[in-house]
Amino acid sequence: MESKAVLLNKDKIKSHFVYHGMKRLFDIVAATCGIVVLSPLMIIIAVLIKAEDHGPIFYEQIRVGKNGKTFKMYKFRSMFVNTDKMLDKLKEKNDVDGPMFKMKNDPRVTKVGHFIRKHSLDELPQFLNVIKGDMSLVGPRPPLPSEVSEYSDYDKQRLYVTPGCTGLWQATERNEVGFNEMVQIDIQYIQRASFIFDLWIIWKTVEIIIKPNESY
Repeated sequence: MESKAVLLNKDKIKSHFVYHGMKRLFDIVAATCGIVVLSPLMIIIAVLIKAEDHGPIFYEQIRVGKNGKTFKMYKFRSMFVNTDKMLDKLKEKNDVDGPMFKMKNDPRVTKVGHFIRKHSLDELPQFLNVIKGDMSLVGPRPPLPSEVSEYSDYDKQRLYVTPGCTGLWQATERNEVGFNEMVQIDIQYIQRASFIFDLWIIWKTVEIIIKPNESY
Protein backbone atom coordinates (compact mmCIF):
# COMPACT_ATOMS: atom_id res chain seq x y z
CA MET A 1 0.00 0.00 0.00
CA GLU A 2 1.31 3.43 -0.93
CA SER A 3 2.40 5.47 2.10
CA LYS A 4 0.44 8.58 2.99
CA ALA A 5 2.21 11.93 2.93
CA VAL A 6 1.43 14.59 5.52
CA LEU A 7 -0.29 17.21 3.40
CA LEU A 8 -1.38 19.97 5.75
CA ASN A 9 0.52 22.96 7.08
CA LYS A 10 -0.89 23.65 10.55
CA ASP A 11 0.56 27.17 10.73
CA LYS A 12 -1.01 28.05 7.38
CA ILE A 13 -4.40 26.86 8.62
CA LYS A 14 -4.08 29.07 11.72
CA SER A 15 -3.16 32.09 9.59
CA HIS A 16 -6.62 32.32 7.96
CA PHE A 17 -7.83 34.81 10.59
CA VAL A 18 -10.59 36.44 8.52
CA TYR A 19 -12.15 33.10 7.55
CA HIS A 20 -12.05 31.73 11.10
CA GLY A 21 -13.52 34.96 12.48
CA MET A 22 -16.38 34.96 9.97
CA LYS A 23 -16.95 31.25 10.57
CA ARG A 24 -17.22 31.69 14.35
CA LEU A 25 -19.60 34.65 14.07
CA PHE A 26 -21.78 32.76 11.57
CA ASP A 27 -21.76 29.67 13.82
CA ILE A 28 -23.06 31.60 16.82
CA VAL A 29 -25.79 33.42 14.89
CA ALA A 30 -26.91 30.41 12.84
CA ALA A 31 -26.90 27.98 15.79
CA THR A 32 -28.92 30.41 17.94
CA CYS A 33 -31.43 30.93 15.12
CA GLY A 34 -31.54 27.17 14.55
CA ILE A 35 -32.49 26.51 18.17
CA VAL A 36 -35.25 29.15 18.04
CA VAL A 37 -36.70 28.16 14.65
CA LEU A 38 -36.45 24.41 15.15
CA SER A 39 -37.54 24.35 18.79
CA PRO A 40 -41.07 23.04 17.93
CA LEU A 41 -39.53 20.15 15.97
CA MET A 42 -37.06 19.46 18.77
CA ILE A 43 -39.90 19.34 21.31
CA ILE A 44 -41.77 16.81 19.16
CA ILE A 45 -38.66 14.65 18.85
CA ALA A 46 -38.12 14.83 22.61
CA VAL A 47 -41.70 13.72 23.30
CA LEU A 48 -41.42 10.79 20.86
CA ILE A 49 -38.13 9.61 22.38
CA LYS A 50 -39.57 9.78 25.89
CA ALA A 51 -42.79 8.03 24.88
CA GLU A 52 -41.06 5.09 23.20
CA ASP A 53 -39.13 3.66 26.15
CA HIS A 54 -39.35 6.35 28.88
CA GLY A 55 -35.56 6.74 28.86
CA PRO A 56 -33.49 9.94 28.74
CA ILE A 57 -34.13 12.33 25.86
CA PHE A 58 -30.53 13.36 25.35
CA TYR A 59 -27.32 11.39 25.00
CA GLU A 60 -23.97 12.80 26.04
CA GLN A 61 -20.71 11.36 24.76
CA ILE A 62 -17.07 12.36 25.11
CA ARG A 63 -15.57 13.26 21.74
CA VAL A 64 -12.21 14.60 20.60
CA GLY A 65 -12.09 18.10 19.14
CA LYS A 66 -9.53 20.54 17.80
CA ASN A 67 -5.93 19.77 18.79
CA GLY A 68 -7.04 16.65 20.65
CA LYS A 69 -9.11 18.49 23.28
CA THR A 70 -12.00 16.37 24.56
CA PHE A 71 -15.51 17.71 25.08
CA LYS A 72 -19.02 16.47 25.85
CA MET A 73 -21.13 16.22 22.69
CA TYR A 74 -24.93 16.33 22.84
CA LYS A 75 -27.35 14.32 20.69
CA PHE A 76 -30.93 13.17 20.83
CA ARG A 77 -30.82 9.61 22.14
CA SER A 78 -31.35 7.20 19.25
CA MET A 79 -30.39 3.95 21.01
CA PHE A 80 -31.81 1.96 23.88
CA VAL A 81 -30.40 2.78 27.32
CA ASN A 82 -27.01 1.27 28.31
CA THR A 83 -26.35 -0.22 24.88
CA ASP A 84 -22.71 0.98 24.87
CA LYS A 85 -21.94 -2.28 26.65
CA MET A 86 -23.06 -4.21 23.52
CA LEU A 87 -20.45 -2.60 21.29
CA ASP A 88 -17.70 -5.17 21.91
CA LYS A 89 -20.04 -7.97 20.78
CA LEU A 90 -20.99 -6.08 17.61
CA LYS A 91 -17.52 -4.98 16.47
CA GLU A 92 -17.11 -8.02 14.24
CA LYS A 93 -20.14 -6.79 12.27
CA ASN A 94 -18.60 -3.36 11.59
CA ASP A 95 -19.47 -2.15 8.08
CA VAL A 96 -16.33 0.00 7.71
CA ASP A 97 -12.63 -0.67 8.03
CA GLY A 98 -10.48 1.17 10.56
CA PRO A 99 -11.20 2.53 14.04
CA MET A 100 -14.67 3.94 13.26
CA PHE A 101 -17.72 1.72 13.96
CA LYS A 102 -20.85 1.81 11.77
CA MET A 103 -23.46 -0.91 11.37
CA LYS A 104 -26.40 -0.66 8.98
CA ASN A 105 -28.93 -2.69 10.97
CA ASP A 106 -27.69 -1.85 14.44
CA PRO A 107 -29.94 -3.66 16.97
CA ARG A 108 -29.22 -0.97 19.56
CA VAL A 109 -31.20 1.68 17.66
CA THR A 110 -34.80 2.46 18.63
CA LYS A 111 -37.68 2.97 16.17
CA VAL A 112 -37.62 6.72 16.74
CA GLY A 113 -33.84 6.53 16.54
CA HIS A 114 -33.94 5.03 13.05
CA PHE A 115 -36.06 7.94 11.82
CA ILE A 116 -34.08 10.76 13.39
CA ARG A 117 -30.80 9.20 12.26
CA LYS A 118 -32.05 8.80 8.71
CA HIS A 119 -32.92 12.50 8.59
CA SER A 120 -29.88 13.56 10.69
CA LEU A 121 -32.23 15.05 13.30
CA ASP A 122 -30.41 13.39 16.19
CA GLU A 123 -27.64 15.96 15.65
CA LEU A 124 -29.81 19.03 16.41
CA PRO A 125 -28.74 19.36 20.08
CA GLN A 126 -25.20 19.96 18.81
CA PHE A 127 -26.26 23.57 18.20
CA LEU A 128 -25.40 23.92 21.91
CA ASN A 129 -21.90 22.58 21.24
CA VAL A 130 -21.54 25.13 18.46
CA ILE A 131 -22.54 28.04 20.69
CA LYS A 132 -20.11 26.81 23.37
CA GLY A 133 -17.32 26.70 20.78
CA ASP A 134 -16.60 22.97 21.03
CA MET A 135 -17.91 22.47 17.51
CA SER A 136 -18.60 24.38 14.32
CA LEU A 137 -21.55 23.94 11.98
CA VAL A 138 -19.14 22.58 9.36
CA GLY A 139 -16.03 20.51 9.96
CA PRO A 140 -14.76 16.94 10.29
CA ARG A 141 -16.82 14.50 12.34
CA PRO A 142 -15.63 14.56 16.00
CA PRO A 143 -14.17 11.12 16.77
CA LEU A 144 -14.28 9.04 19.93
CA PRO A 145 -11.14 8.88 22.10
CA SER A 146 -10.93 5.15 21.36
CA GLU A 147 -10.83 5.92 17.63
CA VAL A 148 -8.13 8.57 18.01
CA SER A 149 -5.97 6.11 19.95
CA GLU A 150 -5.69 4.12 16.70
CA TYR A 151 -5.03 7.15 14.45
CA SER A 152 -1.88 7.43 12.40
CA ASP A 153 -0.12 10.81 12.13
CA TYR A 154 -1.90 11.26 8.81
CA ASP A 155 -5.31 10.62 10.38
CA LYS A 156 -4.60 13.08 13.21
CA GLN A 157 -4.62 15.93 10.68
CA ARG A 158 -8.42 15.79 11.02
CA LEU A 159 -7.90 17.32 14.47
CA TYR A 160 -6.22 20.48 13.15
CA VAL A 161 -9.61 22.22 12.90
CA THR A 162 -12.80 22.48 14.95
CA PRO A 163 -15.09 19.47 14.35
CA GLY A 164 -18.48 20.07 12.77
CA CYS A 165 -22.13 19.07 13.05
CA THR A 166 -21.88 18.32 9.36
CA GLY A 167 -19.04 18.22 6.86
CA LEU A 168 -17.98 17.32 3.35
CA TRP A 169 -18.04 13.59 4.16
CA GLN A 170 -21.51 13.72 5.73
CA ALA A 171 -22.96 15.88 2.95
CA THR A 172 -21.60 13.77 0.08
CA GLU A 173 -20.28 10.23 0.46
CA ARG A 174 -21.31 9.38 4.05
CA ASN A 175 -21.82 5.61 4.17
CA GLU A 176 -20.49 4.98 0.67
CA VAL A 177 -16.84 5.05 1.79
CA GLY A 178 -14.66 3.57 4.54
CA PHE A 179 -12.57 5.20 7.23
CA ASN A 180 -9.49 5.93 5.10
CA GLU A 181 -11.61 7.59 2.42
CA MET A 182 -13.42 9.63 5.08
CA VAL A 183 -10.08 10.94 6.36
CA GLN A 184 -9.04 11.90 2.82
CA ILE A 185 -12.34 13.74 2.31
CA ASP A 186 -11.88 15.62 5.60
CA ILE A 187 -8.36 16.65 4.62
CA GLN A 188 -9.70 17.76 1.24
CA TYR A 189 -12.21 19.94 3.12
CA ILE A 190 -9.49 21.48 5.31
CA GLN A 191 -7.44 22.28 2.22
CA ARG A 192 -10.39 23.89 0.42
CA ALA A 193 -12.05 25.49 3.46
CA SER A 194 -13.75 28.82 2.77
CA PHE A 195 -16.94 30.56 3.86
CA ILE A 196 -18.61 29.85 0.49
CA PHE A 197 -17.58 26.19 0.65
CA ASP A 198 -19.08 25.94 4.16
CA LEU A 199 -22.37 27.40 2.92
CA TRP A 200 -22.44 24.87 0.07
CA ILE A 201 -21.94 21.99 2.55
CA ILE A 202 -24.75 23.33 4.76
CA TRP A 203 -27.02 23.51 1.71
CA LYS A 204 -26.19 19.90 0.75
CA THR A 205 -26.88 18.86 4.35
CA VAL A 206 -30.32 20.50 4.26
CA GLU A 207 -31.03 18.55 1.06
CA ILE A 208 -30.12 15.30 2.84
CA ILE A 209 -32.38 16.14 5.79
CA ILE A 210 -35.28 16.65 3.38
CA LYS A 211 -34.35 13.78 1.04
CA PRO A 212 -32.19 11.36 3.05
CA ASN A 213 -29.34 9.34 1.57
CA GLU A 214 -28.44 5.90 2.94
CA SER A 215 -27.31 7.30 6.29
CA TYR A 216 -27.55 5.15 9.41
